[in-house]
Amino acid sequence: MRVVHYLNQFFAGIGGEEAAGAPPEVRDGAQGPGRLLQQLLGPEAQVTRTLVCGDNYAAENLEQLTAWALDRVREAEADLFVAGPCFEAGRYGVATGALCAAVQQQLGIPAVTGMAEENPGVDLYRKDLYIIDSGTNVTAMREAVSRMASLALRLLAGEEVGPPSEAGYHPRGLIRDAFVEETAAQRLVRMVYAKATGAKYESELRGAVFPKVPAPPPVIDLSRAKVAIVTDGGVVPKGNPDRIQGNAAQNWGAYSIAGIDDLRAEDYEITHGGYDKRYVEEDPDRMVPVDVMRELERQGVVGKVHDQFISTSGLANPIANSRRLGREIAKKLKEDGVDAVILVSA
Repeated sequence: MRVVHYLNQFFAGIGGEEAAGAPPEVRDGAQGPGRLLQQLLGPEAQVTRTLVCGDNYAAENLEQLTAWALDRVREAEADLFVAGPCFEAGRYGVATGALCAAVQQQLGIPAVTGMAEENPGVDLYRKDLYIIDSGTNVTAMREAVSRMASLALRLLAGEEVGPPSEAGYHPRGLIRDAFVEETAAQRLVRMVYAKATGAKYESELRGAVFPKVPAPPPVIDLSRAKVAIVTDGGVVPKGNPDRIQGNAAQNWGAYSIAGIDDLRAEDYEITHGGYDKRYVEEDPDRMVPVDVMRELERQGVVGKVHDQFISTSGLANPIANSRRLGREIAKKLKEDGVDAVILVSA
């Protein structure tokens, strides 16, 4: 059984963020976690090739990377494609999801990856792939790779994979027919009775759960408050220094507006593909209203405008990833002593 394995720059041993721009390369045999994967797949399996690419390069050149990877997998005459595991690494997860989906759909061979629940790759590709729940801790590498290998062997053998709770993959949102002893009405009555009596029960459908977010206390005196501007409209300085993706963004940037009363079109660009950008490109203040906020600051309506505005792209961003970005941004704003936020959305 010939296996091709995909790794990012970190797990391939090239380096961390300083090597995230590394272009794709092919290595012979198993590398890093691939050695464990080969061992767990059994003596009849061999990782013949390892594909390696930096996370930034993958995020910025996903179409080119996918085409390149398809050619390499085809050349290897692979029986199985495995990527990761990625744990919480968002750029890595999005890339592995895209590669696995393409290999599976275009080459017709099984593809398996592994990610933590809040990795954006899960929401983007859960319906296309079996994605093993790797958890968040890299120290669980052996367990994650073991689950991936077990699932891969089932897929190769054409066996029934089973429900997520048994096979260890993230729920795919799919409903499958099955023979059961009780009718739907009987099962419903049993669940309602269990709920009413405080007994344990498990629903057959997993609905989306949105936690309640309590409203923050009001700002008592805005004229003394420090106010920041935050946007998901993708306004960034020319050159996009933080390499924020135009969709499913994995990061955000904080940009200085100290001493600036008006944003000039020649200094900014838009990394967002979900709206007509022309009007914001003509005047970035339409998305990041620095001009209006400075006027309110001069009038004493607000105490101070924060010296930085924060920006990311909200296009096609999974809820779990959006929550992570929100927590990171909120932490920074609190550390900076911000009292209130003007949130401008595309």
